[in-house]
Amino acid sequence: MMPESIFDREEERQGIRQRLAKKRPFLIHGPAGVGKTFLLRRLLPEFPSILYCEDSATTHVVFRSLARSLLRLRNPRAEAAFRSEEAVKTKSAVSLKGIVMDALHEGEYSVVMDHLKRPSHSFAAAVREIMGWGSTPVSAVARSSHMEDTGFLQPFYSDRSEKYEVRNFETSVAERFARELVKRAGLSAPNLGEFLDKVLEFSDGNPGAIGALIEMASYPKYRSENHIKVTPLYIDFRMNWKVAR
Repeated sequence: MMPESIFDREEERQGIRQRLAKKRPFLIHGPAGVGKTFLLRRLLPEFPSILYCEDSATTHVVFRSLARSLLRLRNPRAEAAFRSEEAVKTKSAVSLKGIVMDALHEGEYSVVMDHLKRPSHSFAAAVREIMGWGSTPVSAVARSSHMEDTGFLQPFYSDRSEKYEVRNFETSVAERFARELVKRAGLSAPNLGEFLDKVLEFSDGNPGAIGALIEMASYPKYRSENHIKVTPLYIDFRMNWKVAR
């Protein structure tokens, strides 16, 4: 639900592109729903040697993801060890890690870990091994550059130059974005103008929040005589958005 004509964000894309090209560790951070993953995924096809971990909840999940990515890139060591992506599941955590580390050490790859979940001390130790013995730069994606989001990876990106922030839309862009989504959704209501004003107020320019609010406005439970029931919609949005994020 992100119209390309509005959600282009060329400046942000260029900023991330330049950092990916340098093959040095960095942190992309910004609030949930701001579009970090959206921007990153649009750029990854330009960098086939980047191993992308969509889910970085645990070290085992990360190493499984890395193994699958290495197989897709036809890495010889990974192909000899796994033969297929299904075979990745049969390896123990220790065996899996050893195979992946050897493959990384022999190749020239970069790793991007998305959706961090407060990485633990042991998680950080594994990343340090990848960056050290594996000689592989590891970048990460988090909601903020603070300890509560980056966990024990925070010291890896302590310098300001190692961080890139993706911010919410400015008011004028947020309004254009919201109106484009309304148009695409075919949303209409006598109080549509009032609703859009509230969307901009409630979302603080966050594109994900704008999209969620507009999508909810089409649900029957938030309609009465074709009017949008703004207050109950917002209450439910606040509750669901916190749970989802």
